[in-house]
Amino acid sequence: MIYRYLFFFYLGQMRINRLKLRYFRNHIDTEVEFAPHLNLITGPNGAGKTNVIDAIHYLCMSRSFVASSDQYVANNEEKYFMIEGDFEGEIRQSFKVSCSYSRGEGKKIFVNDSPLSRLSDLIGMVPVVVMSPEDLKLTAEGPAERRSFLDSMISQISPKYLRDLIKFRHIRKQRNKLLQEFRGPREILEGYLEPWNLQLTETGSRLIAKRAEVLERFKRYLEFQYQSISELKLKPGLRYQTITDQTEDEDDIRETYMQQLEENSEKEMDREQTLIGPHRDEVVFYLDDMELRNYGSQGQHRLFSMALKMAQLFYYSDQLDDLPIMLLDDIFGNLDQQKVSVIMKTLTKHSGQTFITSAAEKPFLESQFKDHVTNRWFRVEDGQIATKAET
Repeated sequence: MIYRYLFFFYLGQMRINRLKLRYFRNHIDTEVEFAPHLNLITGPNGAGKTNVIDAIHYLCMSRSFVASSDQYVANNEEKYFMIEGDFEGEIRQSFKVSCSYSRGEGKKIFVNDSPLSRLSDLIGMVPVVVMSPEDLKLTAEGPAERRSFLDSMISQISPKYLRDLIKFRHIRKQRNKLLQEFRGPREILEGYLEPWNLQLTETGSRLIAKRAEVLERFKRYLEFQYQSISELKLKPGLRYQTITDQTEDEDDIRETYMQQLEENSEKEMDREQTLIGPHRDEVVFYLDDMELRNYGSQGQHRLFSMALKMAQLFYYSDQLDDLPIMLLDDIFGNLDQQKVSVIMKTLTKHSGQTFITSAAEKPFLESQFKDHVTNRWFRVEDGQIATKAET
């Protein structure tokens, strides 16, 4: 059933109640308690607003959504950082997640003070959706951006998919190494590749089938959210391009996959890399019959990328027992008041916990944060955070 999120606080809610930061960018020693519904974080550029929600993202996904490497996150004067959060949900009623990083030792994740053996074990424990200006890459840049979005989205709701994705990447890496380093006759190389081909097609076929299944359902959410945000009659759409059009049956996918590997074996040996598989898939976005990437205006790209993330939020809401946490990073700067009002109205109806950063204190946001029990307004300056009432 779609859109059961309309019943306020009807579902279980995943939320973070307290966040503690040590030497995390410009936050030297910060501790803050959040409201269960809407949390607005304002302050001048460079004050540390985004750092707060990026720290939440670390505790959900084990990585930053802003920085490309952990080493760029630690405060310039220190060699480590620490993040700690107290969470509450329906399945896990109360638990603590912490992340520590030190240059030389790397990153460690702890749940209730017990270290995780694999960082991937964190994914899906606290479902999260991020909306930021960087989302324009999803529609405007190459296929890798859309594959990354799709993999991340599915991995948070399907541990099996995440395991298959990690396994597939390992198999492809080893297969590529064989293609690059083998120097004997090609007929011998073909024999060495055979067991890798079996593993590649077995795992890759499951990834393709799951992607196709999720995208088929996701279309409805995307259409609803785009038309709600844009208030235009253009119909959004997407098409999944993979090794076959027959994506309903894994056996059919596997058979086609193996056939294409055989047909392209010479080309792969020449180029010394794996050329066939889900790592080459594409998701094409449309507005009516227009391919968005090639013909969409900047405004259409912005609205479409926002609709993607809102659709992800509500898709999760229907798929998971706990409503996800939503992080919106400075998305209101280039939107008119009407679009902001539509987004805020939708977020107000959604009973999950939401964080919004904004450089400007926009008057039309103020009315949402008068209730300090379910909603809270924070002000950040020079790495210090306090509620609006305290400032």
